Amino acid sequence: MSVKFCWFNLMPWPHLPDSFREENRSVWVDIPSRLYDPELGNQVYHQYMDQLEYAESLGFDGMGVNEHHQNGYGLMPSPNLIAAGLARRTSRAAICVIGNSIALYNPPIRVAEEFAMLDVISGGRLVAGFPVGSPMDTNFCYGQIPALTRDKYAEAHEMIMRAWQEEEPFAFDGKYNQLRYVNCWPKPIQKPHPPIYIPGGGSIETWDFCVEHDYNYAYLSFGGFVAGKALMDGYWERVAASGKDESPGRASFAQIICVAESDEEAEELYADHLLYFYNRCLHVFPGFSDPPGYRTIKTIKAGKLDQLRAQAQAQFASLTWKDLIESGMVIAGSPETVRERCEHMIQTLRVGTVFALFHMGDMPDWKVRKSSRLFAEKVMPQLQGLWPEYADDERWWCHPYADRVQPETRTPGAERTA
Repeated sequence: MSVKFCWFNLMPWPHLPDSFREENRSVWVDIPSRLYDPELGNQVYHQYMDQLEYAESLGFDGMGVNEHHQNGYGLMPSPNLIAAGLARRTSRAAICVIGNSIALYNPPIRVAEEFAMLDVISGGRLVAGFPVGSPMDTNFCYGQIPALTRDKYAEAHEMIMRAWQEEEPFAFDGKYNQLRYVNCWPKPIQKPHPPIYIPGGGSIETWDFCVEHDYNYAYLSFGGFVAGKALMDGYWERVAASGKDESPGRASFAQIICVAESDEEAEELYADHLLYFYNRCLHVFPGFSDPPGYRTIKTIKAGKLDQLRAQAQAQFASLTWKDLIESGMVIAGSPETVRERCEHMIQTLRVGTVFALFHMGDMPDWKVRKSSRLFAEKVMPQLQGLWPEYADDERWWCHPYADRVQPETRTPGAERTA
């Protein structure tokens, strides 16, 4: 396998006031909706989708979106809507929906149907994410009982996988879902199913679930790869204990990246926008982020997640550019600096997929494109071959249908000539 680079956009709200942190207790769950302007939102959505499409033209392997609710951190309550637009306007890059919080859907056959539609429309380019879901989304916005979330998740996963693979209608009699007829139309192009990525923040049970099913564990953290190494080491220990191979395709990591002509220019161009993100977009009321019952006994006993969360919450309000760089929260600088740091991150964490975040906070479009282009031209080609011993291992990436229909380039409304 080559190292895969997925251009990921959280789609944050870039118009939070300077006084947001002081005047509001959280960017998530109970953020006042008066802070959202739909007319500005029209501009924001199109700019973000243009950037995702631009990433394909630069040669990125994938375009990434995800699901969050009632917040100013990420404006995608339905990432499938964004992915459907990308499926029609792109032709090569994977469409990575990381992902749908399957414990929220009643019944979860909805996820099976919509993901199958995306895989078919895109010609087999879907990478499907099944997150357990943040407690803000799952428990506070959608009212799921924290202690039951994982049990509901396991049942939803069972239904979706059966719906994708069974050839005849079947009845499903679960604890939370009872359906006389489960009969998924359409079916995904990719067989037996699209590649599955499980986003996580360090739960032991998520590690074990990924190992058991040979899914990719996607560690999504803004605490940086330096602090995240302890958790990723824990994941690889579980892989080794299971007797499974240690292909880097089993793991991915989300990393903020900013590329400029020099290290000094990177700070000048990007510092204010990164501090906007950490200071405002990650301003979450602690009571929303860890409700009783959400974390399992194994994870609590391990203790590593507590340490990282405490460190992160203490830091986010008072970070400097130097803090962001030295901690590895952000990889920024000249192409050579970024290449060196990214190579260290990929090899240290042993990851085969990087979810690269180039737009952060309130960063303007021209800076996002400059950073993305410099990375694609001067950094990415030097990193894609870092795992030569796994060059033929493509188990954790999509496999598009060779004869898939390509988007038309004719003028909308023009008549066909044949």
